[in-house]
Amino acid sequence: MCRMKLQSIVQTLESIAPPALAEEWDNVGLLINPPRPRNVKKILLTIDLTEAVADEAVSAKVDLIVAYHPILFRPARRLDTTNAYDRTIMKLIQKNVAVYSPHTALDAVAGGVNDWLAEGVGAGEISVLQPLENSGAGQGRLVELAKPVKLKTLAQRIKKYLGLKSVRIAPAAGNAPIRTIALCAGAGTEAFKGIEADCFLTGEMSHHNILSATLGGAHVILCEHTNTERGYLPVFGKILRKALGKGVEIIVSAIDADPLQTY
Repeated sequence: MCRMKLQSIVQTLESIAPPALAEEWDNVGLLINPPRPRNVKKILLTIDLTEAVADEAVSAKVDLIVAYHPILFRPARRLDTTNAYDRTIMKLIQKNVAVYSPHTALDAVAGGVNDWLAEGVGAGEISVLQPLENSGAGQGRLVELAKPVKLKTLAQRIKKYLGLKSVRIAPAAGNAPIRTIALCAGAGTEAFKGIEADCFLTGEMSHHNILSATLGGAHVILCEHTNTERGYLPVFGKILRKALGKGVEIIVSAIDADPLQTY
């Protein structure tokens, strides 16, 4: 198996999810560019880059981690080994492992995380909630179902698609059938501003935003933040394999998981 130059991989990642599509507050792109020249033979895909995932990558002799959520987000004033995030960053630099994050660029792009999530709610017409100018991309999606469904039917459909045992639902008064679904992977409150829909689907919303939605006549379905994202990793892996060819091995983290559990 041959190796590809890191910069060539980065260019491919940027062509799949152009950084210009990311939100202004986000931090996407090559976040750790190793000090020694890096050729890439193996890539690990993960949602969260925890210390355990970093150890998994080092053990698997990974050259590049593509972490959906950026581990470097705010400016760091110091790196301290007593802090797990700092320790993870230092470990990866020491082991010469590169890190790239696509985050909201991958949410916004056509065929990205939000389009994947939209495919799980049922057949219908899909449009962008917050479209970017001169682009078919943007944050969030609105699905107009071909056939309206009850809230519990939709919840069961989403549970099956995401492989979940449970989701949280907040019914609106009257439990009216659902024709339109506004959705956004992760935390979708910002994408939902100014949007009218029969149901809002996302990972997490605050108590008061949930109340506002239900009092306004919309149902809410919450799946926990990363449960609306993690299932896209195998899809992303297929996209990368097609783009990069057989020269690079791509694996999905076996350790990465939502930190919240239901008992």
